[in-house]
Amino acid sequence: MAGAALLGRLTPPPALRWQTARVVSVRAETPRASTLALDVPEWPGHRAGQHVDVRLTAEDGYRAQRSYSIASPPLSSSLEITVERLEDGEVSPWLAGEAQAGDELELRGPIGGYFVWEPPRGGPLLLIAGGSGLVPLMCIDRVRRVAAPELASTLLVSARDPEALIYAEELGETGAVVTYTREPPPGWSGYARRVDRAMLAEVAPPPERRPHCYVCGPTSFVEVVAEELVALGHHRALIKTERFGATGG
Repeated sequence: MAGAALLGRLTPPPALRWQTARVVSVRAETPRASTLALDVPEWPGHRAGQHVDVRLTAEDGYRAQRSYSIASPPLSSSLEITVERLEDGEVSPWLAGEAQAGDELELRGPIGGYFVWEPPRGGPLLLIAGGSGLVPLMCIDRVRRVAAPELASTLLVSARDPEALIYAEELGETGAVVTYTREPPPGWSGYARRVDRAMLAEVAPPPERRPHCYVCGPTSFVEVVAEELVALGHHRALIKTERFGATGG
């Protein structure tokens, strides 16, 4: 019994060890991004805003791993990640271009406790995404819509053009605010510029309501948006950021 107890203490929890996950389905979101539904037998559950590490091993033994935000809400029947393909990446070209149902990969998670939101935290919410930074914010919004639909929430998404906008149909149904930075669709009457202070002042809840602000996207995007929110009077302690670089994948 003592040996069994020691073994239990030495065995890391599922979130800290690599597991084999099976691809259940692949759904194209844009010409460059796909959502993979995964079956993870020992998945311990997650919170909206967390991410996973994915590891691939080549035939010659070479391994590469990257982190991807979780797209599916905690009570979903499968774990979903949405991956945007980077042509010079080591992992994303396979995930968002070659993976098929039945394929297997290694996965570790969930990871992260800072950039998370749960209904008890309340609102209002201000979710601001640049590009594929939308993934964890969509997970948060999906949880809110089911578990706390009475909470006021604003989702602002910045995309280069319509082909770069992931979850386009769902965003249209939820009333998200979209701005296109390069080429808006024909007849577009919404925002067509980078997120700036004036835009934030128009769409965000007033600072005195103390909204919980979540900003995710490329590093430069996140830094600019966070500073503009502070300049508008939003509380730094209520602004959570998650960023990713322009390389990798």
